[in-house]
Order: sequence, then structure tokens, then C-alpha cells
Amino acid sequence: MTLAWIKLNSNRSIQLTSLEVFPTYGGLLAGYPSARINDRLLARLARPLEDGSPPVHVITPPRSHPGTRSERPPLGPEERLPAVYCRGHFQASPIDKKRDDGFLDSFLTVVWFQDDLAAPIADFVTAAVADLAWEGLAKDYEL
Repeated sequence: MTLAWIKLNSNRSIQLTSLEVFPTYGGLLAGYPSARINDRLLARLARPLEDGSPPVHVITPPRSHPGTRSERPPLGPEERLPAVYCRGHFQASPIDKKRDDGFLDSFLTVVWFQDDLAAPIADFVTAAVADLAWEGLAKDYEL
């Protein structure tokens, strides 16, 4: 099912087929966000969901440093990512036009971060993925 059609800055049209939204630190039970915790989160999000899944591209989020909790915090300086992250699953026409026999499409999962969900879905998804280099990131799969 297509949730939205998005035109990338490269003029390629892609379709958003599913969207998941998560609180960035929803699983953080104790402590505070640090560079180490954020690096581990980003590495985990960059892995495909399962074997044979489309590739995953994580758009590098901004990191803020609101200040340390003490002179020598135990986990290192505090570092925060935006409040939510989104995982969108996208589909488009094949990258390899020579193999386009009607049974081939390209797929990519994209993860991005944002401060809130105030904008309409089509607007914030389009803003997040507009500059994607689809041909270098997505992969063709038979339908």
C-alpha cells in the first residue's frame, strides 16, 4: 500500500510503503544519553531488519551537547539526538533499467531523526528524504 508518493530532488519518484515512529530514548532505563549510547543506537538502526531485507540508510542526525551534569560525568558528556526517529520503507522503479521486465523494483529503508511530529506526514517525510541518492543506496529485488 502506498502511503505517499515523494519526488526526490533528483526527479525520481519513490513511494512510502510504511512508516514507523519511535521515541529516540524510549528504551533508556537509567543514565543519560551520551556519544557512546548514540553511536550504538545509530549502528543498530543501520542494520537490515532481517536477512534479505532491503538496505538501510541512516541519515546522520544532529547531536546537541546541553552541558555536563558534573565536572566528570560517569558516562561522559551528555549528548542528545532529536526526540524521535522514523523508519520509512520505500519502493521505486528499478535502478537497472536493462532488467526492467515488470517484475523488478528498487527498495530502501531510510531512518531519520526529527524533533517532533508537528508537520503532516507527507511533508516531514519529503523533507527528510529529498536529497537521497537513490541509485547508490537502494537495491533492486524481484517482486
